Amino acid sequence: MGSALETKPRIGLALGSGSSRGWAHIGVIKALARHGIEPDVVTGCSIGALVGAAYVTDHLDKLERWVCSLDRLDVARFFEISTSFSGFVNKDKFHKFLNQHVCRDDTQIESLDKAFAVVATDLASGTEVWFSRGALIEAVWASISLPGLFPAIRHKNRWLVDGGLVNPVPISTCRSLGADVVIAVNLNGDIAGKHFKKMAPKVEKVERTETEIPADEGWIDTLTRTVREYSMSLFTNHKDGREEAPDLFDAIAGSINITQDRITRFRIASDPPDILITPRLMHISLLEFHRAKEAIEAGEAMIETMLPEIQDVVSSV
Repeated sequence: MGSALETKPRIGLALGSGSSRGWAHIGVIKALARHGIEPDVVTGCSIGALVGAAYVTDHLDKLERWVCSLDRLDVARFFEISTSFSGFVNKDKFHKFLNQHVCRDDTQIESLDKAFAVVATDLASGTEVWFSRGALIEAVWASISLPGLFPAIRHKNRWLVDGGLVNPVPISTCRSLGADVVIAVNLNGDIAGKHFKKMAPKVEKVERTETEIPADEGWIDTLTRTVREYSMSLFTNHKDGREEAPDLFDAIAGSINITQDRITRFRIASDPPDILITPRLMHISLLEFHRAKEAIEAGEAMIETMLPEIQDVVSSV
């Protein structure tokens, strides 16, 4: 007589979109690992694609050290404006960051130790595009190309942008890769409409010399400098009691928050995960990448809170 062999369930981890709040994914992954829960399948969308890629290439610790070292000025240095007005993020600096902290240009998705896929959006048709093979860096870049910040990415005769526009938490992608249990991380559960009210900023003046602002500075250089200075004000704490109308980035952030929240609710209702993790992140706005430590701690805290439920679900499959 023989007995049926016990097989471990394939655990899937779906990492959702949410811009700077996505550093919470680092905390989620670390906390799960501490309790012996390691996913076999990882899918990501937008910032979830970036963190997921760092995890499956064994660069998560390196990424965490770097993001926790960021300050407002470091973040602002990533913002420039191109002559084509296609986006505000400096592509060369972002490419260097990906190479140093996420993956090399020659890393292929099919060569990874874990099943991995990311989601992007076809700008022309509005359909979702899954990357489960090919260059990892290209897949991550397409998935994270938030309109207004990054230019659209050309791939196989299609222009691709951020996957959060169609599938902010890629649960369906996780199941398609063979996950028996899906742990989904939703970063947008408590943020819709949270960033419209913004107090008048107190921006510290930075003294500049003649060499820092040359007399013959071109108009693109001047505009780039203005964007950087504006982005610095965006990352400044506001203590004045006056209330002002939402500015450009606030309006973009609020619109994206609302859109992703509504899409996430619909997708989760139609294809619910086995476990839904929703870190408390409403205090972190769209571009506050320098608040990584807070986001990571929020991710860890939510796993600790939900640990009994997670263990019960995983053990019952």
